[in-house]
Amino acid sequence: MKRLIIVESPSKAKTIKGFLGAKDIVVASKGHIRDLPKKTMGVALKDGEFIPQYEVSSDRKKQVEEMKGLAKGADRIYIATDEDREGEAIGYHAAILLGSDLDKTPRIVFHEITKSAILSSLENPRTIDMRKVNAQQARRILDRVVGYSLSPLLSQKIRRGLSAGRVQSAALKIIVDREREIRAFTPEEYWSVTGLFEEGIEAELTRFGGEKIEKRGVQNEARANEIKAALEKASFVVGAIEKKERKISPPPPFMTSALQQTASSKLGFNPKKTMVLAQKLYEGVETDQGVSGAITYMRTDSLHIAPEANQAAREAIESSYGKRYLSPKVRYFKNQSKSAQEAHEAIRPVNLAFTPQIAAKSLGKDEARLYALIYNRFLATQMSEAIVESASATLESKEGAFKASGRRTAFDGFYKVLGDDDKDKLLPALNVGAPIKLNKIETKQRFTEPPSRYSEAGLIKVLEQRGVGRPSTYAPTVSLLEDREYITIEKKQIIASEIAFSVIETLERHFSEIVDSEFTAKMEEELDEVAEDRKDWQTLLREFYEPFMLKIKDGKTAIESKKIVEEIGETCPKCGSPLLKRKGRFGEFIACSAYPKCKYARNIDGEEKKPPRETGEKCEKCGAPMVIRNGRNGEFIACSAYPKCKNTRPIEGGDKRPAETLAVACPKCGGAIRKRVSKRGAFYGCSNYPKCDFIAKYEPTDRKCEKCGYPTAKRVIRGKTMFECVNGVCKHKIEA
Repeated sequence: MKRLIIVESPSKAKTIKGFLGAKDIVVASKGHIRDLPKKTMGVALKDGEFIPQYEVSSDRKKQVEEMKGLAKGADRIYIATDEDREGEAIGYHAAILLGSDLDKTPRIVFHEITKSAILSSLENPRTIDMRKVNAQQARRILDRVVGYSLSPLLSQKIRRGLSAGRVQSAALKIIVDREREIRAFTPEEYWSVTGLFEEGIEAELTRFGGEKIEKRGVQNEARANEIKAALEKASFVVGAIEKKERKISPPPPFMTSALQQTASSKLGFNPKKTMVLAQKLYEGVETDQGVSGAITYMRTDSLHIAPEANQAAREAIESSYGKRYLSPKVRYFKNQSKSAQEAHEAIRPVNLAFTPQIAAKSLGKDEARLYALIYNRFLATQMSEAIVESASATLESKEGAFKASGRRTAFDGFYKVLGDDDKDKLLPALNVGAPIKLNKIETKQRFTEPPSRYSEAGLIKVLEQRGVGRPSTYAPTVSLLEDREYITIEKKQIIASEIAFSVIETLERHFSEIVDSEFTAKMEEELDEVAEDRKDWQTLLREFYEPFMLKIKDGKTAIESKKIVEEIGETCPKCGSPLLKRKGRFGEFIACSAYPKCKYARNIDGEEKKPPRETGEKCEKCGAPMVIRNGRNGEFIACSAYPKCKNTRPIEGGDKRPAETLAVACPKCGGAIRKRVSKRGAFYGCSNYPKCDFIAKYEPTDRKCEKCGYPTAKRVIRGKTMFECVNGVCKHKIEA
C-alpha cells in the first residue's frame, strides 16, 4: 500500500521518511496552507454564525498543487501534523484541500519522532479532532476581530501603524505597569553596618543596645557612625550557634515556559532562539544512530512523564552514578494549572543513550547546549535530594550583636548533573562563650531599588502565572511587541516605549477587557472548554463579538485624538495653507495642512522631503518605474506603484544605508565586510548579501581563527581581552 503522510516541516518529513518503506511518501505542508486572507477581515457573519473565509495564499499554491498531485497516486492519506490545536487545524485544512473524507482520514500523533513512535502511531490512527480544530478557529477569529477592528482605530487616534491584540495588549500592559512602578518609585536611603572578625568572618549587625536592627534599620550616616564608634571599642564573644540540615528536591522536567526561562538564564538564549533550536531537536538531528528526533514535543504545558521514560532514567542514574544518587521511589510531578494538557508529556530526551557528550560531536554548539540542558534536567528528576547544611553564629557584646552565616553541601544529589549555583561559604569552628576579635566595622550608604524590569524569561513567567496565552504564544508575543516598536530590549531588560504608554492608556479607558490579564486568561479557559467539547465555539464568539463591536463604534467618537498636530505659524510655500508639525513613525516632521491635495513636507531641521528619485529601471513585478526611497534604516529601492506593488530591494547588494566598509575580507566569498545597523543594533555582514549570508555580531579584525580560518573579533570577556572567532559555530577564543 502506498501511503502519503502529511507533516508540517521539511526536516520532520525527512526524519520520518527515514523510518518508512520505499513506497511511502512524506510531504511537508510548511505550516498553514489555508488561512484567513491577509488584507481583509475574512470573517462573515450570517444568521448569527461566524463563517471564516479561508483562502490559499499565492505563495502556497505551488505547495498545494504538489500535495494534490501526490495524493492522486496514494492509496491512503495520513495526517501527521503536530499534536497541538494549531497542528490539528493544519491537518484539517490539508484534508479539506486534498478532498479527503474527514471521517475516514487517519490522523496519527506522536510525542517523539523515533522509529518506534512513528510505526506505533501508524498502527493506531484516530480521526481529526474537530473540537481542537474549532478551538483553533475560534482563537483565530477572535484575534482577527480584535486586530482588524481595534488596530485601525489606534492608528487613527494615536499614530499610523499601531496594532492591538488579545494576547499582545495584555502582555504590553504588564510591561507598562512595571515601567510605571519604576517611574513612580522614590529611593530611600539606608546604611549597612558589617563587622569583619578574625578568621575572615563577615557578619551583619542585628542589635544595637536594646534595639533590634532590621535589614534596612540604619536610616542615615550619623546613626551608622554612632553605631560604628560604639561597637569598635566593644569586646565580643561567640553567642548561640545554630546548625540546620535541609533537603532540596530536584526541579520538575521542562515544559515550554520553564525551558525558555532556564535557557535565558543559563545559556543567554532569547525565547525565539530557544524554540527554533528545540524545534530542530524535536524534528530530527544527526545522532550516533542516524537521523532521529532527540527530544519530545517542545510545545507543552504538561509535567507528565511516560512510565517507561522514568524507568529508563532510573536505570541510567544507577548505572552512571550509583544507587546513592537514585531517588528511593519514582518521582512524579503534576502541573498546578487546570488547563495543562496532561495527556502530553513534558520535554525530555527520547534516547538516554544519546548523551550530551555524544550529542556534542554531531550537533551544532547551541543545539548541543540546549540538548544538554534538557537531558540533565530530566535525569535530575529521578535523582536523590541534595542535602545542605547551614550554620549561623551570633557574635555578641554588651553594646550590640552581629550574625554570621555559612552553608555547605553535605550531599550533592541531583546537583551532580545540574550543578549548584550557591557556593559553599563555611564558618570556622567556633565555641560558645569563646572571645572573638573584631578587626573592623564597615558602613556603606545604600538606597532601596525600584522593581527590576522584566527580562524576556521573566515576562514569560508572569504570562504563564496569569494564564495569558499558551506555550506556543509566549515567544511570538515578545517578538511581536518588539517588531511593533512597543518595546526595546537592552541588556536583557524589556523597556516600554512612549507610544506603548499612549496605547495602553487608551485601551485601559475604552477597552479595559483587552488589557485585563484575568479577562484574557478566562478567554483561554473558554477556548480550552471548546477543545474539550464543553462549550460551543460559535457561542464563545458571539459573547465576545457583540459588546466588543459596540465599544469599537463608540470609540470612533469617544476616543480623543492623541496625534501630535500643531500649527507652527508658517504657510506652505506651494499652496499657502498653514504648515503643521506632525509625528510619524520615524519622528516629527513639518507638513502641509492641505494634505493629501498638497504633499509638501520637510524635516524638522528645514530640509524639504524630496520626492523619490527614479533609478531608470522598471519593476520586474508590475512594470512601474523603480525609485529610491528613504526608510528607517536608510535608502532602498522600491516600486513607485506602492502600495499596490510592494516590490523592494536593498541598495548595493544588501545595505539599506551607507555603510562603513572594513578592511577585512568575507571568509565565505571574499567580498567586503560592512558595518550595518538594524533595530537590534550594529552588526557586520558581507556586502554580497543575500548571495552571501555571512554575519558577525562583533567587529571582525584581520587576525584569523586558528581553528577554522574565520576572522576574529577583539572583545573583553569577563575582564580579559580576547580574540573570539566570529564564526557562529566555532567561536574559538584565545587571550590577546
